[in-house]
Amino acid sequence: MTGIDDSLVREVSRSFAISLRLLPGPMRDPVSLAYLLARASDTLADTADIPPDERMEWLDGFIAEIDGGGIDWRSDLRRFSEKQDHAGERRLMERLGDCFGLLEKLPDGQQGIVREVIRIITGGQRLDVERFAKGPATLPDAESLEDYCFRVGGCVGAFWTRIGFETLSDKFSTAEPARLEEQGVRYGKGLQLVNILRDLPKDLDGGRCYLPVADSTDRDALMEEAAKWRMTSREWLEQGKAYSSILGGRRLRSASVMPALLGEKTLDLLDAADWSMLEAGVKISRSSVRRSLMRGLLW
Repeated sequence: MTGIDDSLVREVSRSFAISLRLLPGPMRDPVSLAYLLARASDTLADTADIPPDERMEWLDGFIAEIDGGGIDWRSDLRRFSEKQDHAGERRLMERLGDCFGLLEKLPDGQQGIVREVIRIITGGQRLDVERFAKGPATLPDAESLEDYCFRVGGCVGAFWTRIGFETLSDKFSTAEPARLEEQGVRYGKGLQLVNILRDLPKDLDGGRCYLPVADSTDRDALMEEAAKWRMTSREWLEQGKAYSSILGGRRLRSASVMPALLGEKTLDLLDAADWSMLEAGVKISRSSVRRSLMRGLLW
């Protein structure tokens, strides 16, 4: 990616970097850039050592720049980079100015699509900070969880579709765009659900419960609710696999289906995990990643 070392994407996400390498060239730059911007805003939202009201102010500055505003908000960005334990996220914060510079260089059509998805994602992240700013909280109902999944995941499925048609035209797919976008939204929501279910104990430790339960300290209730949402996630990932199957070209299909295949592997592990295993962290083995890659290449 011109101006940014490709290793930066690999440092912040090994699995998504695989999909990016498989993408056709015209899609790779805008998708890589959108991913880095989304990860940067996520870092701003999740840096627990910064008070919530300050994080919301920084996110407001980020959104303003996405909308074409100035760069003054970035004057003290080192505060965030210095607080990152993850080397990739620290480096991303240090290179955020380069990311915004590359955004300005994208063709107008691509630039508008990237700005739109980042605006939605960052708005969802800001809502998340605001929701949990006053201490531990639980999402009130299923609709709230689905809305959150759309804001930070489902919109990415719509973005993937729009940027695909923008960069590849009918080589992206001969399917009807509205149908693809609808499937893509469900796919993105399914992937976000996988993240929520995998990170359940970690989020609880941070005072956040995304599952709509009456008592977030009731582990039995949490495990029962999680099982229901794993089924929903599988249904949405099936939509993602169907979505990927009607895209044009093996590399594009492989790049698009890989997150679904890895998501299903994660759900398999979650199905078999008790609470202590969840607390220890559920992670796909390298061999499983390689098998999913081989399966994706044949998609």
